[in-house]
Amino acid sequence: MCNPLRLRLIVAFLFLFGSPLLWAEVSAPVIQGQWQQGAILLGQVPPGYQLGFLGKKVTVSADGAFVIGLDRDFPTNARLRVTAPGGEVAEFNYPVAQREYKIQRVNGVPAQTVNPAPEHLARIRKEAALVREARAPISDRQDFRLAFQWPLLGPISGVYGSQRYYNGEPRRPHYGVDVAAPVGTRIVAPVSGKVVLAHDDMFFSGGTLIVDHGHGLSSTFMHLSKILVTKGELIEQGQEIAEVGATGRVTGPHLDWRMNWLDQRVDPQLIVPPMADLLSERAE
Repeated sequence: MCNPLRLRLIVAFLFLFGSPLLWAEVSAPVIQGQWQQGAILLGQVPPGYQLGFLGKKVTVSADGAFVIGLDRDFPTNARLRVTAPGGEVAEFNYPVAQREYKIQRVNGVPAQTVNPAPEHLARIRKEAALVREARAPISDRQDFRLAFQWPLLGPISGVYGSQRYYNGEPRRPHYGVDVAAPVGTRIVAPVSGKVVLAHDDMFFSGGTLIVDHGHGLSSTFMHLSKILVTKGELIEQGQEIAEVGATGRVTGPHLDWRMNWLDQRVDPQLIVPPMADLLSERAE
């Protein structure tokens, strides 16, 4: 039997100080990557932990792995809310490096060249809904834990975050990285995943392919001349998935590779080796 005096002391301790579990320290996440605009960050927490970021629940694997992303214009501070299995909660703040983006101003452009005609708006809205629907499910796949590779090697003709002003009016920023190559050049999967959208002809992006890498992270490949995989297909890293084209609203053949983490548009160049190094190695 428990000693009555000892029992009274335990009760008094809990009354004064609360349960020891409530005073347990919440471990800070281990983050791989740099906190900057456009970043894709891999993280690790102890098993059983829960995470919140940007008001959303972050998917965490059974062993504590997760991924998050920061948009082009993410503010100067990021906050992760961490909940331990016992219910203890802590918030961790991280300074976010701000980036400078390439801005181009073009004047004297006819309005019909800049803005789509009214008869195309219904099609544009319908296709945007298809893209949102494809990205909406959050799978338990963990392909994002693998090292990414370039889906195509070639000159970079457009970079993430760049923006044009036509006649003084800002256009939407460019959220991908463009790689120039002849029509028909084969594109490979930068990492494994599941095809969630394969569309031959969208108004802006032409032939469009979206691949889910898990936990809300996806790749989009645009302006394709041919798609070599189908919706629902599981693909492996390095597998040929499409061919370069000049479809949609473009001025020449290239691949536009974009990535999203949920609604955050992130920069693919931050998770692959420098293109210049790879082209140099290929030339040797």
